[in-house]
Amino acid sequence: MSTAPIPQSGNAPSAPQMKRELGLVDLTLFYLASGLSLRWIATAAASGPSSIIVWIWAWAFFFVPLAASVLELSSRYPQEGGLYVWAQRAFGDFSGFMAAWTYWMSNLPYFPAILYFAAGSALFAAGPHGKALADQSGYFMVFSLTALGLITFLNIIGVKPGKWLNNAGAIGSVIPLTVLIVLGVLSFRRSGSATHFTLPLMSPHLSVKNAIFWSTIFYAFAGVESASCMGDEIKDSRRTIPRALIFAGVLITIGYILGTLSMLVAMPSEQINGLGGFMTATAQLCQNLGIPWLVVVIALMVTLSCLGAAGAYLTATARLPFVAGIDNYLPAAFGRVHPKWDTPYVAVFFYGLAGMLFAFLSQAATSVKGAYDVMVSMSVITYFIPYLFLFASTLRLQREPMGPEVIRVPGGKPVAVVLAWIGLLSTVITIGLSILPSDDEPNKPLAMFKTIGLTIILLAIGGLLYYLGKRRQARTLVLQTSTSATKSLLSDSLE
Repeated sequence: MSTAPIPQSGNAPSAPQMKRELGLVDLTLFYLASGLSLRWIATAAASGPSSIIVWIWAWAFFFVPLAASVLELSSRYPQEGGLYVWAQRAFGDFSGFMAAWTYWMSNLPYFPAILYFAAGSALFAAGPHGKALADQSGYFMVFSLTALGLITFLNIIGVKPGKWLNNAGAIGSVIPLTVLIVLGVLSFRRSGSATHFTLPLMSPHLSVKNAIFWSTIFYAFAGVESASCMGDEIKDSRRTIPRALIFAGVLITIGYILGTLSMLVAMPSEQINGLGGFMTATAQLCQNLGIPWLVVVIALMVTLSCLGAAGAYLTATARLPFVAGIDNYLPAAFGRVHPKWDTPYVAVFFYGLAGMLFAFLSQAATSVKGAYDVMVSMSVITYFIPYLFLFASTLRLQREPMGPEVIRVPGGKPVAVVLAWIGLLSTVITIGLSILPSDDEPNKPLAMFKTIGLTIILLAIGGLLYYLGKRRQARTLVLQTSTSATKSLLSDSLE
């Protein structure tokens, strides 16, 4: 039995046509750019040998359920909008909008985070001269704003220019990671490991601090849902997404585990930090092996990988306000496609502008920095809410019939249901952990109240936008009905 076709977005009878520019290789590289982040390797290594076990847990309890859910949902409903369409189909218009709203808002702090990592990595290419800029907030701000401006421009003028940045970013991740792993093996053979790998040290110990870290590592595997937001821009998306997802997923998992092992071989975990940890460990390995010239090359590649990751998220996430504009939940301008470049240029421009605002606030004066910190706090829980919608949609949509063209996870419905429940439970637990304040927080009740309260405010803003969008839809319907009636009267009078 086959399902009736649904429109590209939930309420629109027709939607602008997009160019299908992304093939299998492009999409595989897109997943690598958005899903393989070198900074998470440093974050994991800084916690010691037990992070290897945590990586395996994260793969089993989050990545596999997420990849399986995305595989099936993308094959069932391959339209532009991804998560927006899935939640809308499963639970209605309000859920679709709120899933999109929380996803695009929670990703905004990602841009300054990844671009500051890029800026810090680029300093290694400058050698001793770069150290003078390491503490200069102005440098990080200018770097981030310039990078986001370039990324936004490339995505406005076409999917093809934007995808080349994504592809280059993926290569910029894979090559440094491969080099790190090879250097780690060579260093181990020459002088052994800087970290002792014993069973007690590799066993994760339950504590508030460790639990918060585990949730961070779980969501290092997030991002494979992003490409589905561009469903109408992928060639044969029903078949391309599963194949690219499986191939990239294997590389991402192996890369995270072997990269963390190599970094721990290079340096003791207490000497590794998240911001510059990847380059610090790589530089240490190069110095030990007598090849310091390689540091410059790796630094430039890491910087490129971060630019590609930022470009991938901006490309994909900007499609959510685009489909919301088509459905009139946002002003109709967001649903426009450029007549020459065939891109949702208004949605891309405003999402890029919002990313620049976050980059500016994060390095501006203390009072403005405080505003940025507030917005980050608003996104702590909000970051995980879209995954609740995603896993819940997988469960709810099992009741809908499918056509023979739909690709399912091996084992069919029973396996899909079990994996979705595992992913849903992992997400609920992670939300609970994200509420817990860190050990060094002086006022823990206030911190928890702030996180929960600001999340409620952000959700309320989304609800208000949805309400205003509904009113906009009603006015549009009245206007269309009135226009139709007028035309009918004029036609009758002429007859």
